[in-house]
Amino acid sequence: MALDFPNSPSVNQSFNAGGKTWVYNGTKWVLLGVSLNQTVADGSITAAKLAADSVTSAKIAAGAVGTTDLAANAVTQAKLAANVSGITITTTANRDTDISSPFTGQFAFLTDTNTLQRYTGSAWVIAIPTAPAAPTALSGTALSETSVSIAFTPGAENGSAITNYQYALSTNSGSTYDSFTALDPADATSPITISGLTASTTYTIKLRAVNTMGAGTESAGVSVTTLTPLSVDYLVIAGGGGGGGQLGGGGGAGGYRNSHGTTGGGGSAETQLTVLAGTNYDVTVGAGGTGGTGSNFGSNGSNSQLYIITSTGGGGGAYQTQLGRQGGSSGGNSNTFTAGTTPVSPTQGFKGGTGGTQNNASSGGGGAGAQGVDQTVPSGGTAGGAGLASTITGSSVTRGGGGGGANNSGVPGTGNGPAGGVGGGGRGCSYGADDDVAGTVNTGGGGGGGSREVAQGLSGSAGGSGVVILRYSNAYTITIGAGLTGSTGTDGSFKVTTITAGTGNVSWALA
Repeated sequence: MALDFPNSPSVNQSFNAGGKTWVYNGTKWVLLGVSLNQTVADGSITAAKLAADSVTSAKIAAGAVGTTDLAANAVTQAKLAANVSGITITTTANRDTDISSPFTGQFAFLTDTNTLQRYTGSAWVIAIPTAPAAPTALSGTALSETSVSIAFTPGAENGSAITNYQYALSTNSGSTYDSFTALDPADATSPITISGLTASTTYTIKLRAVNTMGAGTESAGVSVTTLTPLSVDYLVIAGGGGGGGQLGGGGGAGGYRNSHGTTGGGGSAETQLTVLAGTNYDVTVGAGGTGGTGSNFGSNGSNSQLYIITSTGGGGGAYQTQLGRQGGSSGGNSNTFTAGTTPVSPTQGFKGGTGGTQNNASSGGGGAGAQGVDQTVPSGGTAGGAGLASTITGSSVTRGGGGGGANNSGVPGTGNGPAGGVGGGGRGCSYGADDDVAGTVNTGGGGGGGSREVAQGLSGSAGGSGVVILRYSNAYTITIGAGLTGSTGTDGSFKVTTITAGTGNVSWALA
């Protein structure tokens, strides 16, 4: 309905029409009680009061409402209905100033990282987790011949904690890689250890982290070379055999195995032992055998062992009319011209000597370097076989002498027992005395043979204990395990470890 306003109205002139009062404000007629600057009460304009599409984008100038029209923090939970959250678009640098008082459940989209974050009431967290970012700053260290350690700086978790890492290996400088392998057991902390590698090999390794969303972005590769296996020289000598009882033959020396010079029985040097750092290797130092009593053999010495290297204990010396026992070196005979017993191995020692007759002759036990001396006349005793010299400790030391046989002829009590072989063999008993001598400890020397007469005890002497000696690069250290007795010294650019007793294990590591 058109309104017929008065012509040429004066300022504040009123006009009633259709039940409404209009007032002329000097420019135009307006409804009484409505000001252009007056606000509209909440809820006073409802959808029912507006025709559909009555407010369109065409009626609002483009850009009319901009960021400058809204005060910072304009959207707060107090201005929103319950269960409604505000979303703010900002940058990480400005987030805490633009949203200085966030409310629990508020969202912020960070334009610089393209991440949607949610405020928990105490911290901003990523609202929608993604796979982790790549680790950075990788560095590798060889731990052993088969394992390496990789240190790194973790990448962003991206809303879900990192639970493990996967690695991929390349042996062609990163041109191609194997498939990624997960650490087992899982390890989510730097540094990680990768095992099962090949010695003396250069690997290029890359990592990627794993969270509940899966595997993340892979890192750049880092190169590391596994260690070269350590070569160890060794001298492994078993315990010497005990001397025989009545009219006893000398005990045989303990088996003598040597990679740092001549080995027992006249053999050449054996091959060095190759070991891996961080691996335990069994070691046993054999005890000497006990001397025979009365009509009894001396007992064999005990074996010594280093990993796969075993030296056999020396053979016990014989008693009246018997043959010496077989061993690393074999024991001497008693009262028989039969040839000495063959040793267990021709690369560990020699046989004992041929014995005599007439109930008064016995032969020396075999040594690492020579057989026991043969009896060439039907009386008296003979010396033990000589041992071998080795420079494995840096100086020349002779070990592995055979025990001397008992001497039961000549002038009683004159100390004329046959000598033990040089290198720790014990002297045999003198005629008319009980003065046989045990083999020297840690040489594997055989024990001296026992006397003829009951009044003299009829007992042979014990063999000497064995020894295990190791020589290796001084770039490594050794751990001597519980149960072993030993010590370590140096010889130029090498370390030398001498183990004198016990059973246990040793291991090496880089110094």
